[in-house]
Parts: sequence; C-alpha cells; structure tokens
Amino acid sequence: MKFTTPHTLEQIAQLIDCKYVGDPAFPVLGMNEIHVVTPGDIVFVDHPKYYDKALESAASVVLINKEVECPEGKALLISDDPFRDFNKLTQHFKPFRPATAVIADTAKIGKNTIIQPNVFIGNNVQIGENCVIHPNVSIYDDTVIGNNVTIHSGTVLGSDAFYYKNRTEEYDKLISGGNVVIEDHVEIGSNCSIDRGVTASTTIGEGSKLDNLIQVGHDTIIGKRALIASQVGIAGCVVIGDSVTIWGQVGIANGVTIGDKSIILAQSGVSKSLKGEKTYFGTPAELSLDKYKEIIAHRQLPQLVNKLEYIVHNLKERMKIG
Repeated sequence: MKFTTPHTLEQIAQLIDCKYVGDPAFPVLGMNEIHVVTPGDIVFVDHPKYYDKALESAASVVLINKEVECPEGKALLISDDPFRDFNKLTQHFKPFRPATAVIADTAKIGKNTIIQPNVFIGNNVQIGENCVIHPNVSIYDDTVIGNNVTIHSGTVLGSDAFYYKNRTEEYDKLISGGNVVIEDHVEIGSNCSIDRGVTASTTIGEGSKLDNLIQVGHDTIIGKRALIASQVGIAGCVVIGDSVTIWGQVGIANGVTIGDKSIILAQSGVSKSLKGEKTYFGTPAELSLDKYKEIIAHRQLPQLVNKLEYIVHNLKERMKIG
C-alpha cells in the first residue's frame, strides 16, 4: 500500500505514539507485508525469529518491538505492539468507508459491460469493457476488473484476509487494506471467494478460468491461463505460475510457489513449493508417477505378508522334521 502523499518518520511515529530511530524527516512512502515490501515501505515484525528477515528486507522502515541496531539507510519505529500499530496505520491510511449505494458513485464501469440485478459494487471499483457480472455478486471497495471478464452469481471479490494473531484471551485480526485485481478475459464461477490483500493485491492473471466454489486467500497471485476446478482452497501468499491446472478439492498451504505449467490432480494437498511442468498427486503432493508406484506397492503389502507367513510356517515345519 502506497500513501497518497509521502510522510516523514516523525509523522508516522506521532500517529502511533511510539519512539523512532533515524532522521525525523526520513521519507516514508507506504506500508507492506514482508513478502511485498519495496523501498520506502514500513514493515512490521514482532518475533525475534523474524527480526533479521525484516531488517534485511527491502523495507526502509521497520516497526519492531525491540530497540536494535538500525541498518544503514533505514529507520526504526519502536513499539510495544507492532501488530496493533500496523493496524492503526492501516485504519488511518485506508479507513473503512460504509456503502451509501448499491453501486457506488465512485465506481467506474466500462462500455458494453452488463451488470445484472442485485450486484453490489463498492467504492472506487473499476470494471472494464464487455464484462458480465451476474446477479448477487459482491464487489468490495477498490477492486479492479479488466476487460471481457465474466463473474457468476454469489461470488465475493475483496473479503477480508483470514489473518489473526492469537492473543491470550482472543484472536486479534490484521486489518486488510489491499484489494483484488482481476485481469482481462478471466471467468470466475459461482460462489467463489477471493480475499483482498492485506496491503497489496490478490491477483487473478489474464485468461485464467475458475470453477465454482473456490477460495483464494489474501495476497495470492495466480498467473495467466490458469485452470482451477471446483472446491479448490488456496491459502494466502501463494504464487501460482502461468498455465497451471489444478483439479477439484486441492488444498494449497500458505506461502508456497507452484511453477508454470504444473498439473495438480484432484484431492491433493500441497504443503511445499512445486517445480513447473510436472504432474503432482497426493497428500503431501508428490510427482504423480512416484505416488502411484507407492499406492501400488501399498496394495501389494497384504500379499507380501501372506507369502512371508507361508515361508515362515514352512521353515518351522521343516525344523520340526529335522
């Protein structure tokens, strides 16, 4: 998330009432999560395990819960609760704006686009030309939709990220300030849910086709010409390459990368990154040929056990005779 105007380190520190290390006039241009930070951004970190990753990232300002040595060319914001203060900044720079109409006055809709009855279109939504948005679709604030896109009934674009910090007495939600981007020639089936990014964009690439009942988590990037079948669940921060095929009921864990032209067969569970141009199956997902060999071997186990028992029995009988 980039700010509409640059701020200084001192101004940001005043907003969240915390100490800072660095030049008061140090420029701050935006805020982002660790996987999408760019120079000028704030990133937050609240666990020693990730201090080095944050301090060595592209971020120019680190919101941290311990006073540490400040890397050259960067600045620090020292907070007793970086998670809370990151939320404060999101609320300040990207506050929730209640809807005042079924289709917001600030929404922009291109030529020859058909909006069916009972569609909700939020603030600052952009929809391109020659699109069809079917009944009961909800398009939350700041969503960007390209040209020649079809979205079927019941789909929600831009719902909040499923991202919580486990406090002692409750789950504390990380506020979502990002958006959803749907590129040209995408088709999205009915009853899909595509979450907005926490600070950046959840993106569906050009020409991709999504079946019904698909969940896409926050900040996930799906490449061009992906084909994704029904009941696939994709967690947050997943990167899916171009021309990937994912069949029904596949589950994909957060943070993994799936290479171009991969095929993931139905009911697989993806828990780690997969190389491109290969076919995968199983839980955890492995090369399909290897997995099938394993399944065949497993099915042969009862026969092998029976043979082993027969051999042992014969040996015992021979020993008795001897």
